Amino acid sequence: MVSYPRVASFRTSRALAEYLASLGCPLPIDDAILPAPLSPLSQPLEIPWFCGKRRVGNRFAVQPMEGWDGEPDGRPSELTRRRWLNFGRSGAKLIWGGEAVAVLPEGRANPNQLILNDHTASALAALREETLKVHHEHFGRVDDLVFGLQLTHSGRFCRPNDKDRAEPVVAYRHPILDSRHHGAIDIHLLSDAEVERIVAAFGAAARLAQEIGFDFVDLKHCHGYLGHEFLSAYHRSGQYGGCFENRTRFLRELIAAVRSPAKGLEIGVRVSTYDTVPFVSHPESRQGVPVSAPAPYCWGFGVNPDDPTQPDLTEARRLLALLESLGVRLVNVTAGSPYYSPHIQRPALFPPLDGYLPPEDPLAGSARLQWAARELKSSSRAVIVASGWSYFQNYLPHVAQALVRQGWTDFVGLGRMMLSYPELPADVLQKGILDSKRLCRTFSDCTNGPRNGLVSGCYPLDPFYKERPEAELLKQLASKVTNAPAKDGADAPSAR
Repeated sequence: MVSYPRVASFRTSRALAEYLASLGCPLPIDDAILPAPLSPLSQPLEIPWFCGKRRVGNRFAVQPMEGWDGEPDGRPSELTRRRWLNFGRSGAKLIWGGEAVAVLPEGRANPNQLILNDHTASALAALREETLKVHHEHFGRVDDLVFGLQLTHSGRFCRPNDKDRAEPVVAYRHPILDSRHHGAIDIHLLSDAEVERIVAAFGAAARLAQEIGFDFVDLKHCHGYLGHEFLSAYHRSGQYGGCFENRTRFLRELIAAVRSPAKGLEIGVRVSTYDTVPFVSHPESRQGVPVSAPAPYCWGFGVNPDDPTQPDLTEARRLLALLESLGVRLVNVTAGSPYYSPHIQRPALFPPLDGYLPPEDPLAGSARLQWAARELKSSSRAVIVASGWSYFQNYLPHVAQALVRQGWTDFVGLGRMMLSYPELPADVLQKGILDSKRLCRTFSDCTNGPRNGLVSGCYPLDPFYKERPEAELLKQLASKVTNAPAKDGADAPSAR
């Protein structure tokens, strides 16, 4: 098994910078955390075209974080409420999407995913208002807070009725992923007429999102879900597949469908700007290895077809140019899919129990995401949110400050870190310090929970989840699986 150094083992940011350079992925890194007003992360960003010259108060963003814990009818639960209120008290001034909210019941990734419809709108409106109230109580104002809602259809990864039963709805047949749907009742290939119905549902949900006060909607095109899959529909026949124009037709129609009933509502797109061939666990080492795939590989967006383990941003640049021509200039940069390539968008030293050990140093995956954001920002006028920050751990602010200062990205998007340490932005900007005991160490229990039918949360580090009965269940599951390095020393979760 290949061993990688833990981030906490680097005693200085300079040592980390030298190590990243040795990996072939150098990043600028500051020597110290800078509090406001010295920190580039504290500087507001004026977006002249957004909501009438909107001012976003700082450069931290909350990424969409699902909890698999909504009510069966699609309304938020008390667990959902707790998570969103943490977003409000985090100090971040951009809440990108809250979490993925389905536009149709059959498009849910799990039976407890939120839905936006006439029945659930008032509950989501109340949750938005309460989140804003908490933010105001902690930071004194909300006029510089931008709050969006992510709209989605889960496509190939739909499980709307039973957490243990996939009901995949696909844009095209995939020679590798189709074989993974063991036990699925069917793999349903969408007709063009069915696509049009989904487009209409996005429009209806966007109208409700505007009515209940959200500043923008994110039309989710990432992580293997339906929007992302359409971008790689090279082998779909008809008007939604083949050429770039056809593969982006779904997105163009979504934008038009949103603007028709919700004039003035801003639109963002979280997009997997590059992908890879699916990876699997090696039977002996359990390290991730790419599956054998037909060549050239034509089932991924942003993939080098001759070497499908390597990204190619050519079409991502073209996509951002298309979005800009349509007046969409909010872009959240991510990559791949947690279902078949988690190491490229969610780098982790400790993979999920059903996953594979990292095939590269997770720092390389985090750095690659920052390089992608930089490349796309340099060729676009979009407002860019970069992902993949949590694995920088102790040095997250040091890297973030340097990259924002040098114009690699506009916003620093925090995902898993919001579960273990939601107050990180406030601590960085107000105190210039981090609480190292609360830093996400990528133990992956926030994924292990849902993968085993449980709610998501940071069971190792959040005292609230540590005391829940699911924590003991996860410990029992982990004791039966040996797919991760030992969790010892300062990085080890006390719940284990």
